[in-house]
Amino acid sequence: METNRNRDPETYEVIGAAMAVHHELGAGFLEDVYHEALMMEMNSRNIPFLHEVDLPIFYKGQRMQKVYRTDFLCFDTIIVELKALPAVSGREKAQVINYLRASNYDRGLLLNFGSDSLHYTRLFNSKKKSDKSAKSVDNNPENNGS
Repeated sequence: METNRNRDPETYEVIGAAMAVHHELGAGFLEDVYHEALMMEMNSRNIPFLHEVDLPIFYKGQRMQKVYRTDFLCFDTIIVELKALPAVSGREKAQVINYLRASNYDRGLLLNFGSDSLHYTRLFNSKKKSDKSAKSVDNNPENNGS
């Protein structure tokens, strides 16, 4: 039987690191605290990442001066956004989808540390370049980490 880890081991590793952070700190801290703790946890697990990465935006093939800034870029391929909210809405998911579309990366994670258990949503850029659409999986809260 194929597990989520076999299908996408890199997002599985990042989610595991985030779960460890949430287990240690719980909810209630500002987002910056979770940023620093996640950096420490990913370092201890040898997960490659860059923090606060500028993502270029393109319009009709031309790079714009404005950029998006994502919280983390892990494994050089996964956009990771952190939140510390009681619940995430379509606005936060749309943020990650826009990052995927603008940057043309394949995968994104939205991690929310603001409730009793870590909530995560995997998002995938289902059609790169020409069609530029992104979709969400793990939308069901029961599928989210705890």
